Amino acid sequence: MKFRTVIATTCAALAVSFAGAVSAQAQAVTKNFEAAIPNIPGKSLIAVEVVYAPREASPPHTHAQSAFIYAYVISGAIESKVNDGETRIYRAGESWSEPPGATHSISRNASKTESAKLLAVFVLDTNENALTTPIK
Repeated sequence: MKFRTVIATTCAALAVSFAGAVSAQAQAVTKNFEAAIPNIPGKSLIAVEVVYAPREASPPHTHAQSAFIYAYVISGAIESKVNDGETRIYRAGESWSEPPGATHSISRNASKTESAKLLAVFVLDTNENALTTPIK
């Protein structure tokens, strides 16, 4: 259970950085954790928490090229589509991952009436500057 929490926290951190770099459409993005991984030289773990108000969405984006991402829905429901995968709604307690270089074409609150909270955990090269880049 603790490993799940760490992964979720990292995903949230990524989402926060992503939201800041891409758009201010997410209601709130908070970095929860950032540290170099001591037994993997050159790699870091960043966790961000993203809160979407009802109907809010992030624009299509990519993440840092080296980033492996674990996303965990803390509350509500998040609609997500990564690469050529299916569009899916993840509810509280469910999770997904994103491989390095993935395109995240859909990331939004699936509800018109309730907020949703996501924890994004990134494992990436320590020298990566932007967690998220909008697709133009």
